[in-house]
Amino acid sequence: MTADTVVITDCDLPGTACEDTLTAAGLRALRAAARTEDEVIAAVEEAAASGSAPSALVVQWAPITARVLDAVAGPGGVRMVSRMGIGYDMVDVAAATERGVAVANTPTYCIEEVASHTVAMILTLDRGLVAYDRALRAGTWAPTAQHAARLSSTVVAVIGYGRIGSEVARSARALGYRVLVHDPFVDPQAVASDGHEAVGIDEAVARADVITLHAPLTESTRHLLDARTLAAAKPGVRVVNTCRGPLIDEDALADALASGHVGSAALDVYATEPLPADSRLRTLDNVLLTPHAAWFSPEAMQDLPVHTARNAVDFLAGRPVPSIVNPDHARALA
Repeated sequence: MTADTVVITDCDLPGTACEDTLTAAGLRALRAAARTEDEVIAAVEEAAASGSAPSALVVQWAPITARVLDAVAGPGGVRMVSRMGIGYDMVDVAAATERGVAVANTPTYCIEEVASHTVAMILTLDRGLVAYDRALRAGTWAPTAQHAARLSSTVVAVIGYGRIGSEVARSARALGYRVLVHDPFVDPQAVASDGHEAVGIDEAVARADVITLHAPLTESTRHLLDARTLAAAKPGVRVVNTCRGPLIDEDALADALASGHVGSAALDVYATEPLPADSRLRTLDNVLLTPHAAWFSPEAMQDLPVHTARNAVDFLAGRPVPSIVNPDHARALA
């Protein structure tokens, strides 16, 4: 019997852990360097020409659009897409569902890392650490010159209460912060039982001293923080984003930072990555920037390709994959 083929469309992680996990399970693994629709389609066609048509794709950043799915799915084609990471906005999940293709993500590999990175960013802003460092290096000794918040007097609004958002909320509360939570998909009683206050988005923005984003990127969350929303926030509000860059209108944020209405921001993700050299965000002293690194630790880097590959292994073996994000995909095949 011919082994199922899995094409790894793209992967910028070192090593061969993904391929090793697939081949150890008896699958045929082929790595490509596909970052466009045409390159993904070509990689699948090349795999089919050299053996058998792929049954699954492992995807890091490659776009899996309706056009791609039309070319690679169908009888004898791709039945599953395993996303190497938590977010899956590069996959057209609705189109995949319509074509009977399962989509899975890798939701647990870096919860601790992203949550701790977020809390570190919040503390850095609230204690003015970057500004203190810059001033001292420039020769200024001024212990009371920077904004420095008392944590127990500070309200943190956590927008999105999934695995990472809930861990950020737990950690913030343990540090003494007062925590608001906005997530329309979570029972307010569950939030209350964790010791936090569930509120609507408008109330969260209006009351927060710190707004930290942990929502997925969808059409309803794109530019969740725009000029209107930021204007409704407290003067001096701090903004933290470690989930997806397009949740913030970066032009509006830059304007608010330049005016001082937003006191400071800490960003790990951006609308375009890498962050363009001419981005206004690079020019502002009240912004802390990190290079989409919140997920990183040696352990997370080891776990990510293995967990992603195991999703494909389990799916092709007929075993349950708890991280499938479109369980209705099977209806298209009924």
